Amino acid sequence: MSAPLGSDECPLRVAIIGAGPAGFYAAEALLKQPGLAVHIDFINRLPTPYGLVREGVAPDHQSIKSVTRVYAKLAAGTTVRYFGNVTFGHDLTHEEIKARYDQIIYAVGAQSDRRMNIPGEDLVGSQPATQFVGWYNGHPDYPDLVFDLSHERVVVVGNGNVAMDVARILLTDPDELAKTDIADHALTALRASRVREVVMLGRRGPAQAAFTNPELKEFAAIPDLDVLVTAAELELDPLSAASLVGDKISARNVELLRGYAAKPLTNAPKRFVMRFFYSPVEVLGTNGYVTGLKIERNTLVQAPNGDLRPQGTGEFETLTCGMVIRSVGYRSVPLPGVPYNHTIGLIPNVAGRVVQQENGEPVLGEYVVGWAKRGPSGVIGTNKPDAAATVVAMLEDLPHLPAAPSLDERDILDLLHKREVAYVTYADWRLLDTHEIALGAAQGRPRVKVTRLAEMLAVIRQARNG
Repeated sequence: MSAPLGSDECPLRVAIIGAGPAGFYAAEALLKQPGLAVHIDFINRLPTPYGLVREGVAPDHQSIKSVTRVYAKLAAGTTVRYFGNVTFGHDLTHEEIKARYDQIIYAVGAQSDRRMNIPGEDLVGSQPATQFVGWYNGHPDYPDLVFDLSHERVVVVGNGNVAMDVARILLTDPDELAKTDIADHALTALRASRVREVVMLGRRGPAQAAFTNPELKEFAAIPDLDVLVTAAELELDPLSAASLVGDKISARNVELLRGYAAKPLTNAPKRFVMRFFYSPVEVLGTNGYVTGLKIERNTLVQAPNGDLRPQGTGEFETLTCGMVIRSVGYRSVPLPGVPYNHTIGLIPNVAGRVVQQENGEPVLGEYVVGWAKRGPSGVIGTNKPDAAATVVAMLEDLPHLPAAPSLDERDILDLLHKREVAYVTYADWRLLDTHEIALGAAQGRPRVKVTRLAEMLAVIRQARNG
């Protein structure tokens, strides 16, 4: 009789596609299971691990990035391997991974943005927050992007934490940003910036704003900045007021906003303007470039499910600006061979089990965690219970899995070598990590990021050779 899957004689083999927080929390949950022998391989598109902790968390939020110490301990485990610079669906196909692992976890996040679907959205100067955030964080997909910061006003559409990050980076003194790990190319551009005002638009009211209290409070600490909130836009309808009962975050947001509204303006050189109850209806432009944004005043109406939704009133306004950054939501991208719901931009699943989009049938042995599972919501820590819940489903399914593939541990290595994939191990990443930290130490910064793929691989090769 063969040994049960997950025993010392027959360890469970799991591939995790993506190496951000959700993937690492899934690995942690698996490794903590008593009596479970498990071997985990991370397969990550970029050479660098940690996902949004490296490429999404704002550079002036260094304390949040300390969570990588937990991930580093996991990655250094003897039964965990890291394969960076390996693209799922290209370097390794779905079928090849399926044949070599008992279970697959998709931890790919939400890499694309949602569109506003309004005229003029594709004018030069109208860009998604995903690109702007990736650009200032040194994501290797975006170092050559150009953001025109020669205009005095930028409009950010959306009022979640990412929108707040974008506004804060645009308004913060570059000398302060120079103390962080912001990408050098972004720092250079921000030093030459002429942006003096950022207007942030929310379709609904202050009670429905998606940002958190700390993000809102941070603007009070930025020197030489006035925060402008119109008192009239902070008035709550009865349903919005009722929604604050038991919602401490939203209630505190409203309290903080009222504090900003009551504070006298100082005629500071920079302004952060928060507008509520406005939707963008058209990006305006001349000769293909953004010159303004037409917006419509909203009122809130109650939908059949009880939600409060914005409804246009027919009152319009035009904001002159040189750039529009949309931060209205994020979507996962389809993975070759993996079910995908194009309507909502997620991998279809039930309790983390991947299901066929057409009929809802479970795909045995395939699972999803994080934003690709539930959508772009929550903070980094939200991924921990989310991943643990998926791991519960994985453990429940172990008795129903087919016999484990009898493959040598080197099988995946041999396949990558055969295809001449320049994969990056976790030890390789530590070489790059050490290089970046050393560059940063010389400048009094946490690190100086290497932002181009070819340079990353060159640094690793040079360090390997001593």
